[in-house]
Amino acid sequence: MSAPYLAPGLPQPAPAPDGLDAPYWKGLAKGELRLQRCRACGGWQWGPEWICHHCLSFDLGFEPVAPKGRIYSYERVWHPVHPALKDQGPYLVALVEIPEAGSVRLVGNLLGDPHQAVPFGAPVEGVFEHHDDPDAPFTLLHWRLLN
Repeated sequence: MSAPYLAPGLPQPAPAPDGLDAPYWKGLAKGELRLQRCRACGGWQWGPEWICHHCLSFDLGFEPVAPKGRIYSYERVWHPVHPALKDQGPYLVALVEIPEAGSVRLVGNLLGDPHQAVPFGAPVEGVFEHHDDPDAPFTLLHWRLLN
């Protein structure tokens, strides 16, 4: 991606102050999708928690998974949710299911024509958008429909 997908001026994402999701953000910076998995039962979950949703273990870690999934749901956003987006609409936000990770679901922007048809179940791949701000670098994960 050469130019940022969304307009400048949005608040920059950052790991939570407790550090729970830091491995996710560090993975994105390296072009890798890392999701939380229980070491005790092998269950996947998202968003990150201190305890496993499946077996209640505290033995959780993050593992890399292929940034590939399928459209579970989506929304075509017509009204800006932030002043920086006042001239950018519509745009697509997708809920993407990751089969490799126990079918956990992540939200992200869906790239391409904002008027395109978005079939439920359509395959998508992740696109990493790196922002090399010298004070606070970050990376966003967007999605692109596969043909």
